[in-house]
Amino acid sequence: MGTLAINRRRFLETSSHLAVGAAAIAAAGGAVMVAPDLTWAATRMISPGQAATLVVMARHLFPHDALGNQYYADAVEALDEKAAADPALAGQLVDGVARLDEAMGIPFLKLSSGNQLKVIQGIEGTPFFNTVRSATLALYANDVVARNFGFEGSSVEYGGYIDRGFNDLGWLPALPNDA
Repeated sequence: MGTLAINRRRFLETSSHLAVGAAAIAAAGGAVMVAPDLTWAATRMISPGQAATLVVMARHLFPHDALGNQYYADAVEALDEKAAADPALAGQLVDGVARLDEAMGIPFLKLSSGNQLKVIQGIEGTPFFNTVRSATLALYANDVVARNFGFEGSSVEYGGYIDRGFNDLGWLPALPNDA
């Protein structure tokens, strides 16, 4: 059996993440989902397990390997906030997660990624699916996420995209006639 080697840098990095997480938990006052990569979602209307399921579902709906779960957790938190004011939405979320867990007889989070995707495809078009999908679209309104994709932000205040951003895509190959 091997031993876990931890150096000073790793200890400080991990402890700083835990301190931030502990402060968030203390400030949240509600249920908090702590994921293996230390991302979290503070929820009041849904359990931490349900929040974790919704984060994984959101990641399947809009998969981006470069994004951490915290951006998906933001969408889940927003859904939970809406559910606090709308009991019907809270019921829809709880029932929807229960359906995900029952779909293959194994809890959704214990399924392989491929089977999770099959379960999600099986509920496509349902009100629950549409609610989670719509909430997750807010992911793209986050400035940090947009910058991750190379979007520099609004250009209206700078004269529009003709003057700023029109030809800025570094990953798009230039056409032969482009100078």
